[in-house]
Amino acid sequence: MPIIYQCRHCGHKIGQLDQQMVDASMLGLDQLSVEDRQDMVNYQENGDIQIKSICESCEESLGKNPQYHELDHFIQ
Repeated sequence: MPIIYQCRHCGHKIGQLDQQMVDASMLGLDQLSVEDRQDMVNYQENGDIQIKSICESCEESLGKNPQYHELDHFIQ
């Protein structure tokens, strides 16, 4: 059951954890609101967990262009 971190803006795979058993509190997912958890965490049919995050490149772009925060996707 891999846990895959992927950028919510550009789709780049940030990283992957290959763990057999993972507790949500170990990943800090228990700290998210219900809405944020629904938005950020996707459970795939094959058992993988996909977590939407932000890569360094997109974070830098958001820092330089704060108006991008208004958009769901700013990378075309």
